Amino acid sequence: MRRVLVAFATVLIAFLLQCTVFQYFSLGGIGPNIMVIVTASIGFMRNEKSGLLIGFFSGLLIDIFFGNIIGFYALLYMLIGYMNGTFSRIFYPEDLKLPLALIAVSDLSFGVLCYVFLFLLNGQFHFTYYLLHVIIPEAVYTMVIGIVIYPLLLVIHSYLDKLDRSDNELV
Repeated sequence: MRRVLVAFATVLIAFLLQCTVFQYFSLGGIGPNIMVIVTASIGFMRNEKSGLLIGFFSGLLIDIFFGNIIGFYALLYMLIGYMNGTFSRIFYPEDLKLPLALIAVSDLSFGVLCYVFLFLLNGQFHFTYYLLHVIIPEAVYTMVIGIVIYPLLLVIHSYLDKLDRSDNELV
């Protein structure tokens, strides 16, 4: 129950940060995707199921407040969470390179999928422009912000693991 509450609070705080604080730190109209960082990190630290659920609720929040249809972003974030969850078997807390690479690849994938489904299917064929001016800068910015946010999520995850182990020892 404790993990569920912490996960809910994490998603809510990430959503609020992405929609408020980081809008002021946008560079050229590009801001970091905090929800991708949270979804990828939790999926990577826990497993596929956790990544899938966090991705669903992260995407659902974005769908409700900013989406044209309910479920599009929820599906994209679910895919990101699930794919990062497949790497949970090789999770080492002291390694920072793999999680940051996964965050960057997740954001690149998110950007390309958004382009395909939101622009390409509507007849807008300016992929190189979108790639160079939106997708890559957002992925780099997200990865840089991930350097700060991922260790915070890792501390929370480690603390929850320690609490779970101490609860199991008492039983």
